[in-house]
Amino acid sequence: MTLSEIEHKHGFSYPALYRQLERDGMLAVGEYGPDWYKLVYPTLKDKPTLLLHADDFELLNIEAVAEAADTLRDADDYRQIDPAFRFIPFAQTGAGDHYCFFASSLHEGELPIVLLWHDQNEAQYLAKNLQDFVFHMLLISMADQDTYNEVGDEEFREQLAKTLGTHARYLTPEQAQVLQTLLARDIIDYEVVLPKGRKEAHRGLLTDTELTSLREGMIPYAKFDNCFAYSTAG
Repeated sequence: MTLSEIEHKHGFSYPALYRQLERDGMLAVGEYGPDWYKLVYPTLKDKPTLLLHADDFELLNIEAVAEAADTLRDADDYRQIDPAFRFIPFAQTGAGDHYCFFASSLHEGELPIVLLWHDQNEAQYLAKNLQDFVFHMLLISMADQDTYNEVGDEEFREQLAKTLGTHARYLTPEQAQVLQTLLARDIIDYEVVLPKGRKEAHRGLLTDTELTSLREGMIPYAKFDNCFAYSTAG
């Protein structure tokens, strides 16, 4: 199925940026399976596809997008999504939550990005458009080195540099410059304050506080992190 066929079937128009990403091969992640990391990932890592190294983000190829979009609109789907809402998925988390274009909430020509939780009746606003979403996800990647999977400093920098190499053209010049400046920083250890006085150790090129400041200053969005119920059930 093509993007145009998906648009026609679901009655919306993709952002120009998403179409450009598709033309440029940035959505071509192959088909996930047991051998994807061994066979497909090595062919992508030097010229990363869209948010290839982002935490808990699995980009869907066009065939998977079409299938997931149909499932979300299926009246028999367990989520029982309100027919008034049109969610067009383009990626998912490891748990099965979907990153979606909120196609029934077009505002000033922009399609917001929301996270559609699979196990609770909530959709969460993440960004006012795809470009801002990508920028924010790259900031998150820079703030959080994957020490859990033992990604070392050199590999961390290399992943980010290669990602910026394929992603900068899809950002504003200011966004790209901010990321380039961050990439030149020293890697630091910092703590994230959690509820009840707990703290969690992190490592990256910027702190969570700096990340929040950059998000609020560069891509302000009044609805960020707000949630709404998407289901007609219950």
